[in-house]
Amino acid sequence: MKIKPQCVVALTWALHDTLGEELDVLEQPVEFMVGGLDLLEPIEAALQGREAGAELELQIEPEQGFGDYDEQLVFLESRALFPVDLEEGTTLPGTALPPGCSASLPRHGSYTVTEIYPEHVVLDGNHPLAGLALRLRLKIAAVREASAEELQQGSVGPGFFRREPAPISIAGNGTVH
Repeated sequence: MKIKPQCVVALTWALHDTLGEELDVLEQPVEFMVGGLDLLEPIEAALQGREAGAELELQIEPEQGFGDYDEQLVFLESRALFPVDLEEGTTLPGTALPPGCSASLPRHGSYTVTEIYPEHVVLDGNHPLAGLALRLRLKIAAVREASAEELQQGSVGPGFFRREPAPISIAGNGTVH
Protein backbone atom coordinates (compact mmCIF):
# COMPACT_ATOMS: atom_id res chain seq x y z
CA MET A 1 0.00 0.00 0.00
CA LYS A 2 1.27 3.45 -0.89
CA ILE A 3 1.20 6.19 1.72
CA LYS A 4 -1.64 8.68 1.27
CA PRO A 5 -3.58 11.02 3.58
CA GLN A 6 -5.55 9.32 6.33
CA CYS A 7 -3.42 6.20 6.52
CA VAL A 8 -1.17 5.01 9.33
CA VAL A 9 2.57 4.52 8.91
CA ALA A 10 4.93 2.73 11.26
CA LEU A 11 8.32 4.45 11.30
CA THR A 12 11.77 4.01 12.76
CA TRP A 13 14.27 6.87 12.70
CA ALA A 14 17.56 8.41 13.63
CA LEU A 15 17.44 12.11 14.47
CA HIS A 16 20.55 14.31 14.47
CA ASP A 17 21.24 18.02 14.63
CA THR A 18 23.17 19.63 11.78
CA LEU A 19 26.47 19.08 13.61
CA GLY A 20 25.78 15.33 13.57
CA GLU A 21 24.96 14.99 17.28
CA GLU A 22 22.49 12.19 17.84
CA LEU A 23 19.27 13.47 19.40
CA ASP A 24 17.07 10.39 19.22
CA VAL A 25 17.04 6.89 17.75
CA LEU A 26 13.94 4.75 17.48
CA GLU A 27 14.63 1.15 16.52
CA GLN A 28 11.14 -0.27 17.19
CA PRO A 29 8.47 1.12 14.82
CA VAL A 30 5.98 3.66 16.13
CA GLU A 31 2.73 4.45 14.32
CA PHE A 32 1.72 7.91 13.08
CA MET A 33 -1.29 9.11 11.12
CA VAL A 34 -0.55 10.77 7.82
CA GLY A 35 -3.00 13.62 7.24
CA GLY A 36 -3.74 13.93 10.96
CA LEU A 37 -2.06 15.71 13.85
CA ASP A 38 0.89 13.35 14.31
CA LEU A 39 3.51 14.54 11.81
CA LEU A 40 5.19 17.75 10.72
CA GLU A 41 4.36 18.91 7.18
CA PRO A 42 7.82 18.20 5.66
CA ILE A 43 7.69 14.62 6.95
CA GLU A 44 4.18 14.08 5.61
CA ALA A 45 5.13 15.50 2.22
CA ALA A 46 8.22 13.28 1.97
CA LEU A 47 6.23 10.15 2.88
CA GLN A 48 3.51 10.60 0.22
CA GLY A 49 3.44 7.79 -2.33
CA ARG A 50 6.10 5.69 -0.61
CA GLU A 51 5.68 2.10 0.58
CA ALA A 52 6.87 -0.09 3.45
CA GLY A 53 10.62 -0.69 3.27
CA ALA A 54 11.45 2.74 1.85
CA GLU A 55 14.14 4.82 3.55
CA LEU A 56 14.55 8.55 3.24
CA GLU A 57 16.58 11.42 4.66
CA LEU A 58 15.25 14.88 5.40
CA GLN A 59 16.57 18.15 6.75
CA ILE A 60 13.98 20.16 8.63
CA GLU A 61 14.68 23.81 9.38
CA PRO A 62 13.30 25.34 12.62
CA GLU A 63 10.52 27.21 10.81
CA GLN A 64 9.34 23.93 9.23
CA GLY A 65 9.61 22.02 12.49
CA PHE A 66 9.35 23.23 16.05
CA GLY A 67 9.92 26.95 15.51
CA ASP A 68 12.65 29.31 16.57
CA TYR A 69 13.69 29.40 20.21
CA ASP A 70 11.84 32.22 22.01
CA GLU A 71 13.43 33.49 25.23
CA GLN A 72 10.11 35.09 26.19
CA LEU A 73 8.76 31.58 26.81
CA VAL A 74 11.22 30.98 29.66
CA PHE A 75 9.80 31.69 33.12
CA LEU A 76 11.16 31.68 36.68
CA GLU A 77 8.69 30.51 39.29
CA SER A 78 9.04 30.09 43.03
CA ARG A 79 10.49 26.70 44.03
CA ALA A 80 8.04 26.57 46.95
CA LEU A 81 5.10 26.18 44.53
CA PHE A 82 6.30 22.81 43.22
CA PRO A 83 6.49 19.32 44.75
CA VAL A 84 9.73 18.46 46.55
CA ASP A 85 10.36 15.53 44.19
CA LEU A 86 10.21 17.71 41.03
CA GLU A 87 13.00 16.75 38.60
CA GLU A 88 14.73 18.53 35.74
CA GLY A 89 13.37 17.33 32.42
CA THR A 90 9.82 16.95 33.72
CA THR A 91 7.18 18.24 31.29
CA LEU A 92 4.15 19.95 32.80
CA PRO A 93 1.00 20.87 30.89
CA GLY A 94 0.14 24.54 31.40
CA THR A 95 -3.22 23.47 32.77
CA ALA A 96 -1.45 21.51 35.54
CA LEU A 97 0.82 24.29 36.79
CA PRO A 98 0.49 24.72 40.55
CA PRO A 99 -1.64 27.54 41.98
CA GLY A 100 0.42 30.65 42.56
CA CYS A 101 2.36 30.51 39.30
CA SER A 102 2.55 33.75 37.39
CA ALA A 103 -0.61 34.73 35.53
CA SER A 104 1.61 35.57 32.52
CA LEU A 105 2.28 31.87 31.84
CA PRO A 106 -0.02 30.74 29.02
CA ARG A 107 -1.99 27.76 30.29
CA HIS A 108 -2.59 26.12 26.89
CA GLY A 109 1.00 25.05 26.27
CA SER A 110 3.39 22.75 28.06
CA TYR A 111 6.57 23.52 29.98
CA THR A 112 9.79 21.64 30.56
CA VAL A 113 11.54 22.06 33.89
CA THR A 114 15.05 22.93 32.69
CA GLU A 115 16.68 23.94 35.98
CA ILE A 116 15.86 23.74 39.67
CA TYR A 117 17.44 26.14 42.14
CA PRO A 118 16.80 26.49 45.90
CA GLU A 119 14.62 29.57 45.36
CA HIS A 120 13.17 29.10 41.87
CA VAL A 121 12.35 26.72 39.03
CA VAL A 122 13.01 27.49 35.35
CA LEU A 123 10.08 26.57 33.08
CA ASP A 124 10.67 26.56 29.33
CA GLY A 125 7.61 26.77 27.06
CA ASN A 126 9.64 26.12 23.90
CA HIS A 127 9.52 22.70 22.29
CA PRO A 128 12.75 20.86 23.26
CA LEU A 129 13.80 20.93 19.58
CA ALA A 130 12.90 24.61 18.98
CA GLY A 131 15.62 26.52 17.19
CA LEU A 132 17.32 23.40 15.82
CA ALA A 133 17.70 22.36 12.21
CA LEU A 134 17.18 18.61 12.21
CA ARG A 135 18.47 15.77 10.07
CA LEU A 136 16.10 12.85 10.04
CA ARG A 137 16.67 9.39 8.59
CA LEU A 138 13.35 7.52 8.37
CA LYS A 139 12.51 3.94 7.52
CA ILE A 140 8.92 2.96 6.74
CA ALA A 141 8.23 -0.31 8.51
CA ALA A 142 4.53 -0.66 7.60
CA VAL A 143 1.56 1.15 6.07
CA ARG A 144 -2.11 0.47 6.79
CA GLU A 145 -5.55 2.02 6.51
CA ALA A 146 -6.59 4.13 9.51
CA SER A 147 -9.54 2.89 11.60
CA ALA A 148 -12.71 4.97 11.91
CA GLU A 149 -11.74 5.89 15.49
CA GLU A 150 -8.24 6.98 14.42
CA LEU A 151 -9.72 9.08 11.62
CA GLN A 152 -12.11 10.75 14.07
CA GLN A 153 -9.26 11.51 16.51
CA GLY A 154 -6.86 12.59 13.74
CA SER A 155 -4.15 10.67 15.57
CA VAL A 156 -2.96 7.21 16.56
CA GLY A 157 -1.64 8.39 19.91
CA PRO A 158 1.11 10.54 21.33
CA GLY A 159 3.86 11.12 18.83
CA PHE A 160 7.35 12.55 18.84
CA PHE A 161 6.55 14.68 15.80
CA ARG A 162 3.09 15.77 17.00
CA ARG A 163 1.97 19.11 15.72
CA GLU A 164 0.80 21.46 18.46
CA PRO A 165 -2.93 22.15 18.03
CA ALA A 166 -2.82 25.45 19.92
CA PRO A 167 0.43 27.42 19.62
CA ILE A 168 1.72 29.28 22.62
CA SER A 169 1.81 32.98 21.97
CA ILE A 170 2.74 35.98 24.06
CA ALA A 171 1.11 39.37 23.44
CA GLY A 172 3.20 41.29 20.94
CA ASN A 173 5.32 38.25 20.19
CA GLY A 174 4.09 35.98 17.34
CA THR A 175 3.62 32.27 17.74
CA VAL A 176 6.37 29.82 18.50
CA HIS A 177 5.09 26.32 17.69
